Amino acid sequence: MTTPHAHTFAHHPSLVVRHALAIATEAHEGQVRRYTHEPFVTHPIAVAQTVAPFNPDPLVLAAALLHDVVEDTPVTAADLAREMPSSVVRMVLSLTNQASATDGDRSSRKQIDHDHVARAEPRAQTIKYADVLHNVQSIARHDPSFSPTYLQEKASLVRRLNRGHPVLRRHVWHCIDTLIAELD
Repeated sequence: MTTPHAHTFAHHPSLVVRHALAIATEAHEGQVRRYTHEPFVTHPIAVAQTVAPFNPDPLVLAAALLHDVVEDTPVTAADLAREMPSSVVRMVLSLTNQASATDGDRSSRKQIDHDHVARAEPRAQTIKYADVLHNVQSIARHDPSFSPTYLQEKASLVRRLNRGHPVLRRHVWHCIDTLIAELD
């Protein structure tokens, strides 16, 4: 793992957090971030690190570490259910995109996914705020041609998510607003 925060979670006092990190690391093995080519697991670690000051509950941190596992790896919900408490699995599934390629154009698929996460519990929405924060910063920095579309999609999503931690939500809003203003 190439992030200093991995050490924090590898030595976390909670077994569920340590186990979630191990699952995420193994599941994302060989995957890299699109623009930076760093190991993909650095993203869920960064998300968990962002969530930690707002909700240090080990179950929430575990879900943050695992938030992309079902969506982006061969790990299934059933696999995760054998390894993690049901509340962690529920949070992960509430953050897992539901749309498929057969659900229409990008806008239609994003609407389905946004509707899904809008129903998520507050803890999961807090994780989503951290996920959005990390992703918008990366897209804005590394893909300026796609950035306007992506930022508008994420602004639309965050507008609908009002149950997560309010301070983190305001931080994400500020970040998105700043990045959009920099486009002009």
